[in-house]
Order: sequence, then structure tokens, then C-alpha cells
Amino acid sequence: TYVCDEPFYAHYLRMTGLPHPGHDEVIASQENDWRKVAGWLTGPVPESKSIFYQKHMAHHLLPGMGREWLSQVTNCFLIRDPRSMLLSLDAKYPNPMLSDTGLPQQWEVFETVRRQTGRVPPVMDARDLLMNPRVLLQKLCDALQIPFSERMLNWPPGPRATDGVWAKHWYDAVWKSTGFQPFQDQAGDLPSHLKPLHRQCIELYDALHAQRLTT
Repeated sequence: TYVCDEPFYAHYLRMTGLPHPGHDEVIASQENDWRKVAGWLTGPVPESKSIFYQKHMAHHLLPGMGREWLSQVTNCFLIRDPRSMLLSLDAKYPNPMLSDTGLPQQWEVFETVRRQTGRVPPVMDARDLLMNPRVLLQKLCDALQIPFSERMLNWPPGPRATDGVWAKHWYDAVWKSTGFQPFQDQAGDLPSHLKPLHRQCIELYDALHAQRLTT
């Protein structure tokens, strides 16, 4: 498997000007033209690997970016309960908006893929995955027609060569992990400033949640 991490991040930061940690370093580390990135993502799999795993953040799909390239890749979706997602997002991303959650973009891509292919693309909910990672990953592999391996359930701690340069700002918990942790509901009440956004998120989340892979 060849892995790439958030290949549109530099374009996203260049176009939005958002003051993310390591802003200039991220822009310098990647191709900034989304068209060139999309061409690479849909071209030959690098290093003659059999699988090209592309981890995207849905909110990186800005309105001015074309979507036609999405039909040339196999799409799968990871969703998370909006309450837990917003509590985590708010801790690192002050005053988030609906577009920052990625949910509108996920739903847009999901509907586009379903319309183009006539099939429901695989959706996994983070809670289901943590509750039963083996079963969910087996189902995902079946949907993607790739072999499941027990090695998918554990990994060594620490950074990986495939991590983006932004990893030191965002991946501290990932680097400490060695496997899927038991599900724990995010503690704390939803702050009042997040409640209107939560109401916006729920409808989109519920629509995707209804299509998820189940155990």
C-alpha cells in the first residue's frame, strides 16, 4: 500500500489563509495546485504498489475545486457523532463553522458517488469501529475487495514517514497509540456557542449514519 496524507492541505491553506499551526511549512511541503494534485491522485499508483490509500479531510474540498476526479477513485467515509466531533474540534479550532466539520462535503461526495456508480459507498462510524474494529475492518475490506489482515489492528507507536509535516501539531495522540482504544464517550457538556452548529450537523450526520456498515 502506498499512503498519502491530506494531499490538498497546502492548497486549502493557500486559498483560505487560515492561520493553522505550521501554515508556511505545510504550503512549502506540498503541491499547491489542486488540479496537479488530483492528476497525481488519479494516475498510476506510486512505487508500483497495488493499493493507493489517500487520507483526505473533506473540508479541504473547497467550492472552487472540481469534483470530476472523485469518480476515478474508490471513496469510503469515516464519520463521528457530532457532539464528540465538535468538542474535539473546538479544542483546536476556535469558533468552527459547518464547513469546517467536513460534513456538508462528505454528504456531497457521498451523493455524487452514489449517483455516478449506482452503489452505496462504504461508510464507517467511529463509534462502531472502536466497538468492534475487527468486524468493521473486515466489512470495509470486503466492500473494497481487498484482503483483511490481523496486522490492521495494531501498529508501532511513533511517527511514520508518510505523516505530513503538520503531524507534530495534530497527531500527538496517534503517535502514542498502538491499536484501537475502547470506545469512550467524549466527556463534558456541549458549550452554548456550539449548540447551533450541532443542530446543523445532526441532519447531515444522521443521513450518513443511516448508510453505515454495521456489525
